[in-house]
Amino acid sequence: MNSSSSAASSCILDRIAGRTRDLGGFSVKRVLPIAHRKMVGPFIFFDEMGPATFAAGSGMDVRPHPHIGLATVTYLFEGRIRHRDSLGTLQDITPGDVNWMTAGRGIVHSERTHPDDRASGYAVHGIQSWVALPLVDEECAPAFVHHPAASLPAFERDGASLRLIAGHAYGRCSPVEVRSPTFYLAAELPVGTRLTMTDEHEERAVYVVSGAVTIGGERFEPGELAVLVPGAEAIVVADTISRVMLLGGARLPEERHIWWNLVSTRAERIEQGKRDWLDYGQERGKKGPFDQVPEEHEFIPLPAN
Repeated sequence: MNSSSSAASSCILDRIAGRTRDLGGFSVKRVLPIAHRKMVGPFIFFDEMGPATFAAGSGMDVRPHPHIGLATVTYLFEGRIRHRDSLGTLQDITPGDVNWMTAGRGIVHSERTHPDDRASGYAVHGIQSWVALPLVDEECAPAFVHHPAASLPAFERDGASLRLIAGHAYGRCSPVEVRSPTFYLAAELPVGTRLTMTDEHEERAVYVVSGAVTIGGERFEPGELAVLVPGAEAIVVADTISRVMLLGGARLPEERHIWWNLVSTRAERIEQGKRDWLDYGQERGKKGPFDQVPEEHEFIPLPAN
């Protein structure tokens, strides 16, 4: 067990507490990556957004920015976000839906408050995660798919209400296409629920959104991620009414480099992505590795470091 963890248990490999990050007007709890653990299965980035409340006239404005080598996954509990990207996609996401954007060789997107919500004020709460693409797919064509909540498998198990966001688990399969063995579920647990974790995948983790759960004798509270020992039986016991995310999959064999919004197995590819984004800022409107997002005239400059 890593030194960041508490006393050893039979099924807990690691305990990671989310670190608060200010994204300009709202905060997130960032769980992955962290120095000693970049990934769980293919998941290389995991943020909890909010809960945040915006007054009338204000809102969330994540200006256009680039991605390579990954897929982004947005899942909301509350609120609405408007997505635009360089493929020409305009898509609103609402609670229970899945926006799955495959960056591949390069994509640009923005995420903003819906204009109607900006006028009246609103609240937003959800999870933003990134899934690293397998080596063979790192430079695939960019793509975007939207899956409404009603299209995702929803079922009961051990007294818990589960929604399968992506991949396969508990004998069910999500319509969201994945490129390596993956599972990602949202779960609501009444007090006293004892949910046995799926054992179908090599790497597994439980993130507590609300409430409190006990796993392997250890209590986990909101903003904490429990990484499980591969192959070990694990039961998630709800100490209170709780909402958790279950995630993981097969470990990708190659090391991943991650810098800002760029992910790759090759450090030189990250450097190329930096240069391409600098070129975007200087020559927007021209065709290149990163194309402009329609209706957007702003962008996030390349960070200094």
